Amino acid sequence: MSTAFGQTKPASRLMAKTGEEVWVWTYPVKADKRKQYEHFVHDIFWPGASKLSPAEQRVFRLTRVMHPAQANPNGSYTYMFIMDPLIKGADYDIQSLTRKMYGTKQGNEYLKLFDGSLAGKDVGYKVIQSKD
Repeated sequence: MSTAFGQTKPASRLMAKTGEEVWVWTYPVKADKRKQYEHFVHDIFWPGASKLSPAEQRVFRLTRVMHPAQANPNGSYTYMFIMDPLIKGADYDIQSLTRKMYGTKQGNEYLKLFDGSLAGKDVGYKVIQSKD
């Protein structure tokens, strides 16, 4: 299977070792804006990573995108990005990365799709990989 960078995905993923940091970032998405959110993530944001430096592309290779299996009680859907392992000092900011990929003007237009799909505030968790 090919990635946005034209490489074949490895059979296994690099994951955090015991004691390393992982970020889990959650985004609540409006039920009627799921296609818009997924379009931004999978058709704009992820492919745009190919325009970034090799170090910034590494952020994407070590990040997983999770789709919700069901709606939340309030009808929204929570999507997650899991940065595993976290690269200290790396840029993970969706707004910053989108503008680096597409320039300020086009990046801001794309970010309207992202921002307009959200049903509330995103929440991030910094966790440490356990020994198990």
